[in-house]
Amino acid sequence: MSKNDDVKLLSLLPKEKIPEYIFMQLRNLWTADGLYFLGIEELYGTEVATKIDAQVWAVMGKIEARKLKEFLGITGNDIPSMMKALQYTTWALDLEDKEIMIKKDHAMIRNVRCRVQNTRVSKGLKEFGCKPVRFGFLKAFAKEFNPDIVVKCTVCPPDSHPENLWCQWEFTYKEK
Repeated sequence: MSKNDDVKLLSLLPKEKIPEYIFMQLRNLWTADGLYFLGIEELYGTEVATKIDAQVWAVMGKIEARKLKEFLGITGNDIPSMMKALQYTTWALDLEDKEIMIKKDHAMIRNVRCRVQNTRVSKGLKEFGCKPVRFGFLKAFAKEFNPDIVVKCTVCPPDSHPENLWCQWEFTYKEK
């Protein structure tokens, strides 16, 4: 089968099933990411697993930004353009109960219910200190749009956080 055959196969899906299919595949990606992390964590410890995860996701930030800019036809290098693309990333697209605020010179994204963290907690694992992983991803993503976009973490594990908020990220410009 060729890619064209795969396209034909996908086109047979009922239109209303396509978002559900995409979300399922995103969750599959996150499951694979989590299984790799747990395997590395078991063999080498949380510190090494986190370091590897951070390196991988920093590269992913750059790759996703480039691909999404091209795919979505985004030519702007401002915060609203970056946020438009960010909403389509493997990280943000299927966040449960996310909140997003976009203004001309400032934006924010919050993860109110984190599927990854809630799954870890439900399995008796401690919260994952994902701050360095997400920070690297978001900095690399923003830099692909504009090196003057600053990423600030307001809260993210391992930081203590309220029950109704796992992480919050803000985007502004460097002061000149």
